[in-house]
Amino acid sequence: MTTVTEPSEAQRRHGTSLTIREASPEDYPEIVRITEAAYLGAGYFEGPEHPYMRQIADVSYRAARGTVLVAERDGRIVASVTVMAHGDGFDQVARPGEYEFRLLVVDPKAQRMGAATALVAEVEARARRAAATAVVLTTGEGWEAPNALYPTLGYERAPELDWPVPGTDIMLPVYIKRL
Repeated sequence: MTTVTEPSEAQRRHGTSLTIREASPEDYPEIVRITEAAYLGAGYFEGPEHPYMRQIADVSYRAARGTVLVAERDGRIVASVTVMAHGDGFDQVARPGEYEFRLLVVDPKAQRMGAATALVAEVEARARRAAATAVVLTTGEGWEAPNALYPTLGYERAPELDWPVPGTDIMLPVYIKRL
């Protein structure tokens, strides 16, 4: 399924439009590049050798357990997200009847131009079509951009769902949007 989104205010300012579609295996190397650029560029991890970075670079693993979506601008992939329903095998905090998205990443060169908002809107549209009751997500504590974005899109903190990174004292914050 391909969705051409209405331009957001940011897109109108930048004179661009986005196409949202499901990723194909040919897209995986570019999704890895964007994921590494977004996570490492923001300073979330020290390098691509970090165990979590190696795990999230396995796009085929994600695609086998959920749906990987991409946002394209002018034929170039600028963002990606992985979406799944409770029980799909890649969900972490989704409960029965909920959808979850993970690994929302935007190429640093394309940030603040509406790609993340458009992908989240597509996740929510898919959740509504599946009669989901809510959409949930986990982000990192102290990750400024994501923690600023989600409330503007109607997501609320759900601290009762926060969970620890195994083997650490780091708690990961969870957000929820009831549909």
